[in-house]
Amino acid sequence: MATDDERIFQCVNNFGGKAIMTAKKHASGTDRIFEAAQKLGMDEEDLIVNIQGDQPVFNPGIISEMIAPLVKDGDIPMGTLKHRITDKKEIENTNIVKVVTDNDGFALYFSRHPIPFCRDQGSSTGHYKHLGLYAYRRRFLARFSRLPIGRLEAAEKLEQLRALENGFKIMVVETASDSIEVDTPEDIKRVEDLIKRSSK
Repeated sequence: MATDDERIFQCVNNFGGKAIMTAKKHASGTDRIFEAAQKLGMDEEDLIVNIQGDQPVFNPGIISEMIAPLVKDGDIPMGTLKHRITDKKEIENTNIVKVVTDNDGFALYFSRHPIPFCRDQGSSTGHYKHLGLYAYRRRFLARFSRLPIGRLEAAEKLEQLRALENGFKIMVVETASDSIEVDTPEDIKRVEDLIKRSSK
């Protein structure tokens, strides 16, 4: 756990976890992860998995899915996940980030708005939800952390756009498993209900 909040640091330590205190200056979670990687003395080619605090429940198998392309190809600097949207309300929900990719699975763009936009009524193409988990090589994080916040990142409030704006490729792996991101009080209720059901 990497955090700049003493309360979170103490909470993690109290249940036996390991936490690293970082500076409060970071513009994104990815910047914070790089500071933690430096403190841990990680090698340049080490893979780092970033599971953010707004992802409390997910199928752990998706981690293996996400890192597989980076293990196979040492030139891929960053990876993440997508899940096909089946609920039309999620397409319009600006709290749910959508992603479009090229024919090789690399991200073209991430947005809070519906992408792609289907101009002709009745036409349909798959819409994909971006799952907010990431994998990176440490050497990529060193470069990413030195980049200024980009105009697209600032507009959408999506840190992965900083990578795309600067020419870095992001491999996006499709997974059959969904996850619940906690962005609203309603999301907290959904997570609590899911935990209650799974514990019965």
